[in-house]
Amino acid sequence: DASGAIVAVVGVGQDISEKKQAEQAKAALADDLARLIDTANAPIFGIDIKGAVNEWNQMTVSLSGYSKEEVIGKNLLDDFIMPEYKASVKEVLENALNGLETANYEFPLFTKHGTRREILLNATTRRDAFGSIVGVVGV
Repeated sequence: DASGAIVAVVGVGQDISEKKQAEQAKAALADDLARLIDTANAPIFGIDIKGAVNEWNQMTVSLSGYSKEEVIGKNLLDDFIMPEYKASVKEVLENALNGLETANYEFPLFTKHGTRREILLNATTRRDAFGSIVGVVGV
């Protein structure tokens, strides 16, 4: 009113039902994709741009003997690749980090218990939603 006392309140509301539904659908899709990767019948691992492991699916656990908890955050080259193969694996991973993907690269992986496994690797560049390179996915 004229004396400055509040006499009414005006509120504005907005229906955000569709936005909430879209967010729920996006979260469900992300969960489905994560489950697909984790349960795939092929070994799948991921590294970030510094080489730290950020994905290690169940088949990779089975083949390597290393649990996901043992590898997440550790450097793939430094901690899991034998010295005589580090240079060649590093080249494949660095190429993928520069957008040059490699298919059918063979290298031996030694398991936690010392067993040699022959691995056929496809190193694929991993990008974020804006197209920036954020790592490598190996299958």
